Amino acid sequence: MHIIVAPDSFKGSLSAIEVANAMARGIISVFPEAQVTKVPIADGGEGTVEALVTATGGRMMYEKVMGPLGDTVDACWGILGDHETGVIEMAAASGLLLIPKERRDPRMATTYGTGQLIKIALDQGIRKLIIGLGGSATNDGGVGMARALGVKFLDEANHELPDGGAALKDLTEINTEGMDPRLAEATILVACDVDNPLYGPRGASAVYGPQKGATPEIINDLDQALKHYADIAKQTTGRDVAERPGAGAAGGLGAGLLLFTPSQLRPGVQIVLEATGFAEKVKQADLVITGEGCTDSQTAHGKAPVGVAKIAQHYNVPTLCLSGSLGSGCEDVLQQGIGGVMSIIARPMTLDECMGSADELVYEATARLCRLVRVGIAMANAK
Repeated sequence: MHIIVAPDSFKGSLSAIEVANAMARGIISVFPEAQVTKVPIADGGEGTVEALVTATGGRMMYEKVMGPLGDTVDACWGILGDHETGVIEMAAASGLLLIPKERRDPRMATTYGTGQLIKIALDQGIRKLIIGLGGSATNDGGVGMARALGVKFLDEANHELPDGGAALKDLTEINTEGMDPRLAEATILVACDVDNPLYGPRGASAVYGPQKGATPEIINDLDQALKHYADIAKQTTGRDVAERPGAGAAGGLGAGLLLFTPSQLRPGVQIVLEATGFAEKVKQADLVITGEGCTDSQTAHGKAPVGVAKIAQHYNVPTLCLSGSLGSGCEDVLQQGIGGVMSIIARPMTLDECMGSADELVYEATARLCRLVRVGIAMANAK
């Protein structure tokens, strides 16, 4: 029997790799002779670099770059096993979790460090990049990223604007003459799982500003600043990206990448599954076990487990899903190629207890799941 384990991370407790390892132990405890292939996955957010580097036999890289509020941070990125593709999580350099809650301020936060990581990758000879959006602290429309790559954003007095989205209200000119010429040689795939436009009621500021510390007044100011920025950028680049799905991702970094780099925005799980060669792996499999921290109605709208299941379904390989918890609408995934879904929690426990023992719970739940699979096999053989 050949079983593929292809889980996303259980955010806050286990990385995708740790989940995959626990699942593999559970399988072997029931099917000692089984061949288990581990393909940890991600959707472009937390864990994307680690999942891709692990799955492709690549290597992790570590750099000191500018954090979202100007402090120096240690950020990781990766080079995949093909030695040609780099992978970056913007959250590693410009993420919300890099800032204590009391210091969060989307008016000042910058994506400059993300641009530094792109430049570092170019310096390493990388010309194909995967950039994961998600978990941002920023609302600067990707201006900081572009500045790190040589673009200048000027006010009426021809001075460069300070960091952050609030300053964009004073933008008068965008000068791209100094933009890194190596970008013209690059192919950039942007892993983006939201379809928000840059500004407006569903834009970056209105939808994601509150979690970054923005009050209603700040949200309005940032939204107007992004609209002004989009108008100036359209005049400069000839690109009208404000309404493009995903332009508002990561505080508008989606828009910035579309404006200043040769980027394509695509669903993150599709990019990850392609980069790991999942389709080739699943062809010879008998079963796929996927999973995530919480399965609910949102999972059916393109999250990682459904992306896995759709490819497996194409090759008539059944998929089962193990989740940290089951939320409202979790049954929707049964219409998206997942044959069954189970929580790892088998007894009453607090959230803290669950998080603290997640590894053991995943192992035990996988073993329970495999015992049911064994019963199914026995029933099929008895006919």
